[in-house]
Amino acid sequence: MSDAGSKQLVAKIAQFIADHKGIDPIVIDVSSQAGWTDYFIVATVMSLGHLKGVTRELWGFLKEHKVEVLNRHKGVVGDGWELIDCGSIIIHLMSEELRDFYALEKLWHTGEKVDFLKIALEDK
Repeated sequence: MSDAGSKQLVAKIAQFIADHKGIDPIVIDVSSQAGWTDYFIVATVMSLGHLKGVTRELWGFLKEHKVEVLNRHKGVVGDGWELIDCGSIIIHLMSEELRDFYALEKLWHTGEKVDFLKIALEDK
C-alpha cells in the first residue's frame, strides 16, 4: 500500500473509532522510530463494555476494508487495553487509567502526529 493509501486508511480507522465514542484518538507516525510498524492509533474507552463494543465493530470495519488483523482472538481480555495489530498500523484502545499510566504519546513523542480529521475530510 502506498504511503498516501496508508495515511488515508489510518485516518479512516481513527475516524471510525471517534465515531464510536473513542475518546481523544490520536495517530502517530512512528515509521522513522520503529522498523516493525508505521502508525499507532491510541484512543481511550470509557469502560470494559465500551472496549468490547468498539473492538467488535472495529473488527468488522477492518474486515470490510480488507485489513488483515495479525493478532485476532475470540474476545477482549478484561484488562482495559486492546491492542490490534494490523501490521503497518497498531491500534491501542485503552482505559483512561492505562492510557495515563503507559503514556504512549509521550513514549513515542518524536513521531509525527497525523491530523486524521483533515485527511478524512480531504477524502470525502
